Amino acid sequence: MARIKIELPSQFIYQTEIPVRITDLNYGGHMGNDVLLSMLHEARMQWFASLGYPSEVAIEGVGVIMTDAALVYKAETFYGETLQIHLALTDFNKYGFDVVYKIMGKQSAKEIAHAKTGLVFFDYSARKISPIPPPFLQKVKD
Repeated sequence: MARIKIELPSQFIYQTEIPVRITDLNYGGHMGNDVLLSMLHEARMQWFASLGYPSEVAIEGVGVIMTDAALVYKAETFYGETLQIHLALTDFNKYGFDVVYKIMGKQSAKEIAHAKTGLVFFDYSARKISPIPPPFLQKVKD
């Protein structure tokens, strides 16, 4: 089976820290793989909030919807670690873009994972994709 490879950009536009909670551990005693996607969602929400958007469904009159996700694990992480989640935007098109993440352990200094989520803008009232709103594009391109 071919391995997924996620190309990391040279620069990231946003960083946040999220602690690994005791409830994030699985039966193996390390953070569960399902938890990482939730942490990426939290990091993405914090980034949207930093741009003045309180919700992923309230971005210049439309919202975003995830079209795909890829996760590549590099190391285990455990309770007590704080994850540093770095976020970058790539592959813009008419309707959306990819968010690329680098996840590092703050205390361990280990590279924990790389990830990518594809987002498209979505008009939730019409239930269809929508072009990227120009005011949003201007905020993220500056």
